[in-house]
Amino acid sequence: MSSTIGDSVRVTVFGQSHSEAIGCVVEGLPAGIEVDLEELQAFLDRRAPGRGATSTPRREADRPRFVSGLTNGHTCGAPLCAEIQNTNTRSQDYEGLRRVPRPGHADYPAFVRYGNHHDVAGGGHFSGRLTAPLCIAGGIALQALESSLGIKIVAHIAQLGPEKATDDPLNPLVFSEDQRKSILANSLPCVSKAAADAMYESIMAAKAERDSVGGVIECAAYGMPVGVGDPMFDGIENRIAKAAFGIPAVKGVEFGAGFAASTLRGSENNDPYRYEHESVVPQTNNAGGILGGITTGAPIIWRCAIKPTPSIGIEQDSVDLATGTNAPLKVRGRHDPCIVPRAVPVVEAVCALALLDALVEEGKFPMPAPEKLSVDSTQDAI
Repeated sequence: MSSTIGDSVRVTVFGQSHSEAIGCVVEGLPAGIEVDLEELQAFLDRRAPGRGATSTPRREADRPRFVSGLTNGHTCGAPLCAEIQNTNTRSQDYEGLRRVPRPGHADYPAFVRYGNHHDVAGGGHFSGRLTAPLCIAGGIALQALESSLGIKIVAHIAQLGPEKATDDPLNPLVFSEDQRKSILANSLPCVSKAAADAMYESIMAAKAERDSVGGVIECAAYGMPVGVGDPMFDGIENRIAKAAFGIPAVKGVEFGAGFAASTLRGSENNDPYRYEHESVVPQTNNAGGILGGITTGAPIIWRCAIKPTPSIGIEQDSVDLATGTNAPLKVRGRHDPCIVPRAVPVVEAVCALALLDALVEEGKFPMPAPEKLSVDSTQDAI
C-alpha cells in the first residue's frame, strides 16, 4: 500500500480503523521546531469522533503518544513517530462486509486487489480513521508554518447537502482573524452562524432518514511567499491535490475560481497587478494564489468536494461474493451522517504538509536557531 507522501518532509501513515493503534512516522522535519502539545490536542479534538450529534457515536480520545522525534518540546531531527490507541471498536458490526460489500465503499475493489486478505473492520486501512494520525503530522506542520513564517491556514464548510446551504467565502486577499474565530466558535465550522445552523438541520434530516450528505470544504493559506513551486508535475496545486486525495472521501479539487473560470472571459479571470510598498501584488485572486504551479504571493485558495458517507442505514443493492448472487445490504455499525465537519481540520492538515514539504525542499523554510549551551558553574569546564 502506498501510504507515504512528501519528498523532503515525508509522512507515512500506519494502522487500520480497528487495529490496536494507528499512527504516523514523519521524516525530514527540521530540528528545533517548537511543538505546543496542548494546541495540537485541541486541533486533533476538532477531528475526533463522538463529539456531537452530527458525528459517529464511536468516541475515541485521540491522544497521541510520541515514541520518537520530540525532545524537550521540540523536534530533534530524528524521525517523529506518534501513535493513537484504538479503544472503542466493535469489529463484529463489519463481519458480513467481506462477503456482501458496501456500495460506495472500497470493500469490493479491496477484495479483488488484496485477494480477500484486507481488513474490513471499520473499513481497515481505507477508513477515515486514518486521518487522525494525518492530523498529528499536519498539526505540527501548521504550528511550524505559523511560528516560523507567519503562514496561517484556515478551512471551513463552504457548501453542504442537496439544499446547497452556503457559507460566506473566506477572504481571498487578506487573512481575517474574525473569520477564523467564527469558524472555531460556531456549532459547525462555518464563518456564518446562519449557515452553520442551516447545515446542521440538513445533516440531522439525513440522519433521521438513515441517510447521509456531503459538501464542499474551502481552504486558504495566507502568507505564502511568492515563487515557491514548479511547473507541470511538481507545482503547488499538484502537491496539495495529491495530499487532499489521501482523504478517503475527497472526490474533486479546484483552485481559485476553479471550474467557474471556464465561464469567464480572460479579461474577467485575469488578476491585475500593481505595486504596493515596492511589492508586486495581485488585485484579485481568481488564480487561487498559484500560476504555472508557482505561488504568486496571494493567498492560496482551494476547495475539495466531499462525498456523502457511504455507510448508511437504508437497505441497498449489493452482491454476495460467496454465492455469486445479488443480495440486499443494510449496514450496521456507527457511522457519521456527514463527515464534512470532521474533515475540515484534515483539509488544513494536508495543506500544511504540502506547503511545508515544498518550502523545506526549496530551502525557504527558516531553520530554527541552535539551542544555546548552558554552563553549570558547579562543574569544571571540559
